[in-house]
Amino acid sequence: MRQRNWRMIIGGFILLVLALGFAFFMTSIASISTDPVEFMRLVGGASGVVGGLSIVLILVGLIGKKA
Repeated sequence: MRQRNWRMIIGGFILLVLALGFAFFMTSIASISTDPVEFMRLVGGASGVVGGLSIVLILVGLIGKKA
């Protein structure tokens, strides 16, 4: 039977919350940028990478390790 790795699961959820918070915080700053479309494209790419990494961490943590 496999044992869940709770540290990876919790870390993944924390990274997911940070990625969403970063994206929503940067939407308020985008209005004062000189090129808001490019700014949000970069922010979306960065938060997408962190969000994807967090989902992978959660899945690997749920799969777990052999007991």
